[in-house]
Amino acid sequence: MTKSSNCAAVVMFTGKANCPYYAKAELLADYLQTNLPNFRVHKIIQHPDKWEQWLHDICETNGWEHRQCPIIWRELLDRGGKGQLLGGLNDFLEYAQQYYGITSMMLSEEMLDIAEENLQAHLEIVKEDEEIKSLIKPMQIWITSASVPICYHLIPLLANGEVFGMTTEISIHLLDTVQFKEILRSIVMEAEDMAFPLLRSISEHTGLDQAFIDADVIIVLDDVLLNLEVQTLENYIREVSEICQVYAPLIEKNAKSEVKVISSGKTFANLKATMLRIYGPSIRPENIIAIATSWESAAKAMLARKLNMSTAGVKDVIVWGNITGSNYIDLSHAKLYGYDCAIRGPPNFQHPLLNMIYDSEWIHSEFLSAQSTLSSRVSRCTAMLPAHAIATVLRYWYHGSPGEIISLGILSEGQFCIPEGITCSMPVRFQNGNWEVVTELEIDETTQKVLRRLSHELVQEKLVALKEINEMQPYEAE
Repeated sequence: MTKSSNCAAVVMFTGKANCPYYAKAELLADYLQTNLPNFRVHKIIQHPDKWEQWLHDICETNGWEHRQCPIIWRELLDRGGKGQLLGGLNDFLEYAQQYYGITSMMLSEEMLDIAEENLQAHLEIVKEDEEIKSLIKPMQIWITSASVPICYHLIPLLANGEVFGMTTEISIHLLDTVQFKEILRSIVMEAEDMAFPLLRSISEHTGLDQAFIDADVIIVLDDVLLNLEVQTLENYIREVSEICQVYAPLIEKNAKSEVKVISSGKTFANLKATMLRIYGPSIRPENIIAIATSWESAAKAMLARKLNMSTAGVKDVIVWGNITGSNYIDLSHAKLYGYDCAIRGPPNFQHPLLNMIYDSEWIHSEFLSAQSTLSSRVSRCTAMLPAHAIATVLRYWYHGSPGEIISLGILSEGQFCIPEGITCSMPVRFQNGNWEVVTELEIDETTQKVLRRLSHELVQEKLVALKEINEMQPYEAE
């Protein structure tokens, strides 16, 4: 050895698995690492088919000019890992001779033999990695209109393990139009930076050709911005119908057979669920739902403030009807847990909510009349509340809602005298990966009367959508 370096360094070696020049450089590097205390080697072997693209990307990232195999650079540990390009095989041989007085005498035949061994070893490692990955299949989650704020708040809730379980990995796919590509890219980068242990991957998509591939869960966030001074309600319904007409066949074609589809947003949540069923008849109808939990949460918060208690203690508030349209909040089955009053019991002890609100006039004059205020409040909640509502329902769907009544927009089969074939919010319970309607509830005369009116509105909304479909078909045929 004629010279030595006191600076600790890692020398990076990258090349094609079958490259003899890489083999010669690698063997010399192994010798130096064994015999020199401050010399460290890190190897990155690339498949021959992927080498050219990898070389182009690494050179573009670091501002290097190099077109040969291998590429070798030195990262100085005491300079923050800054890379110093050494070059190819000849450059490394010169570097080793100049700094350490060591060179390689490997013959060409040996280089070829080691290159062949490298290729076989690399192929075996790749095969083993693929087999391991195939055993751990992440849940595939697709989110449409993913540039909206709801999605930004929803991703951490899905990726922290509380929704699907602490051992379930997920892959998230963000779908939106090309004009929102940069927003999607920013969301992807930020989610990757958060390094969620259960987030296998997150990606953005702006084309529909690969939409919903292998989807386990699809969250539809598409909305239309209602302004009846600009265009009629019928035109907005047509927009919703057109969105569903695009999505439903793709879901049937690309998603898994048991895919769960969730309709959310500020407008036409029920109608989107209905039209997805109509356009996607092979999708299991019980797996298409609309989220009403935002309304439940807002109503519970209002009641908790009145009772001076925690919102979490208010249970079984029911939202009937059209979630993002005309709905009715039913308190006749609501219960209070952990309410501080003269009569107390164990944690599962409950009080009927209506018995605890002694000011019955407040229920009729303020709470029920305040539903327009609640509507305004919910519609202004464009991020945290609806994101939490989606995550909550998914958690119940996969892990159950023991004993608790949840409001859900589902396909009516005639329960509670609601007409069949419309998506209506009604009370359900989740258990064993499914939901069931709580049909044993007694419905008072007031609620029955309201349900008749709300059902009529939902039927009319569906009829308008079907009329738009029928009017479009002759035009399309031409």
